Amino acid sequence: MYPKCFLISFGQPEKKMNFTELVLRLEKGFNRPLPGKSAHMTMVPNPIDERRFNPKIPENHRKGAVLILFYPEDGEVYFPLIKRPTYEGVHSGQIAFPGGKVEQEDPDLSFTALREAQEEVGVDPGKVKILGELSHLFIPPSNFLVSPFIGTTPVKPDFIPEEKEVDSILLPSLKSILNPEIKKEKKFHFSSNTVLDTPYFDIQNEVVWGATAMMISELLHILRED
Repeated sequence: MYPKCFLISFGQPEKKMNFTELVLRLEKGFNRPLPGKSAHMTMVPNPIDERRFNPKIPENHRKGAVLILFYPEDGEVYFPLIKRPTYEGVHSGQIAFPGGKVEQEDPDLSFTALREAQEEVGVDPGKVKILGELSHLFIPPSNFLVSPFIGTTPVKPDFIPEEKEVDSILLPSLKSILNPEIKKEKKFHFSSNTVLDTPYFDIQNEVVWGATAMMISELLHILRED
């Protein structure tokens, strides 16, 4: 039995939705065409890196997958995000969904998403139901084509961060990301003298931008289609 209802709002009169109803809404959304680029564009940094939306992806691109995992607790719905540690790399210190690159022995991309979630935050793949897949997203700085999968689990996992890959785990509620006030904008200054006007989500006082923000945007578009 899932927990009691919580309130969510899509800029219209509030409607009660429990975890079961959320799942039904997502399943219905996956039976329609995905919003894809139109949703991604609301959170893309400017000036836009056109390589991100070029249908001809570099032949030497790498494949990866992430897991957007919803679970109920105390009448709310939550999902994990991770904060990457500081390192010499393009995604140092960023907020992301659990995930990573495809390994040769992975039978498919959903397996990759589940395996990486298990390795990075201790999620038991056997307790996750995959509902569907969001639009693929190409990330030019790291040359990754990422497949985001949405899954559910009926109880909160015992999250365990992998020390080398995860600095900390954030557990925001679904209700918090439905609040339009978390969408903000700032300028990012890079060592290459590049300045990007960057929309982002302020989630638990962390700046969630780039590919992760674009995935969240597509998720929100799907939920609001009803």
